[in-house]
Amino acid sequence: MQNLFSTYKIKNLELKNRVVMPPMCQYSVEKKDGIANDWHYMHYVSRAVGGAGFIIVEMTDVEPDGRITDYDLGLWSDEQVPALAKIVEAVHSHGAKIGIQIAHAGRKAEDAPEPVAPSAIPFDENSKTPRALTTEEVKGMVEKFRLAVRRAVQAGFDAIEIHGAHGYLIHQFHSPLTNKRDDEYGQDLTKFGREVIEAAKAEMPADMPLIMRISAREYVEGGYGIEESIEFSKAYKDAGADVFDVSSGGEGQIAAWGRPGTHAAYQVPLARQIKEALQVPVMAVGRLDDPILANAVIGNEEADLVQVGRGMLRNPYWTLEAAKQLRKENIVPKQYEAGF
Repeated sequence: MQNLFSTYKIKNLELKNRVVMPPMCQYSVEKKDGIANDWHYMHYVSRAVGGAGFIIVEMTDVEPDGRITDYDLGLWSDEQVPALAKIVEAVHSHGAKIGIQIAHAGRKAEDAPEPVAPSAIPFDENSKTPRALTTEEVKGMVEKFRLAVRRAVQAGFDAIEIHGAHGYLIHQFHSPLTNKRDDEYGQDLTKFGREVIEAAKAEMPADMPLIMRISAREYVEGGYGIEESIEFSKAYKDAGADVFDVSSGGEGQIAAWGRPGTHAAYQVPLARQIKEALQVPVMAVGRLDDPILANAVIGNEEADLVQVGRGMLRNPYWTLEAAKQLRKENIVPKQYEAGF
């Protein structure tokens, strides 16, 4: 029977367990050059020592003005590859696998002098009004994603995640709330996301999995729900997405009527519905810090992988503690055995 410490394989990605550290922005690039530093190295490698099977590096952007803040990681330059490659090598040396999330913040790029988006609609009254991308600029943006993925492959990552959630650029294109275009990218709201996936796949080895992160539900008046997200996810699957990382929200200020749940595992039903409708592997995320609950999500086949975010920020060794609590095989590094 499957459990949190069962092995998992998709394409050439072989994981020793089902525990995933999700991408979480660190806002720690002090030089503002997009290059990973000592903080990022310690942050990610410590979770590999701590037993996580799969680690996903935080939102890493395809151009300087695509960052949420100037303190975010980037992959728009070859100069940014070596520091990430060093992290990849160290994570591998401790028995974990590692992916990276490639993204563009779109209208949520706080430090960009002039953010860009599908349409000139600001995030809220306190945000800059973005400039709508021209059709040719959208095609150029696809190329920027392609080149960032090429660099990620050069750095040695085991998988690529494309960020299509949380109100960032790809999400802005496939949401009717933020895409009011009258060109080809407005007539087909999935066109930009599909082209990004296709460009990424063209740069990836055939046996490397591509993960697509989506917000399966919006929490604003007039926002889309699970039925709509199933439909656009089908288009992304057909374009080449191998795994879906199922989250929700992030598209705007939350309306009182649509506030997301605050209870444990509140997004798991969304992941399960995507899994069942598309017959694809899914990753669940959101308040899954309790090892017993995380184990149940896998055992009940609601998701294939479980992401532990805040719990792993609090404790780099969450996975080791979970193995002990669930009485699974001893995975503690020999140097730490006295503590367990």
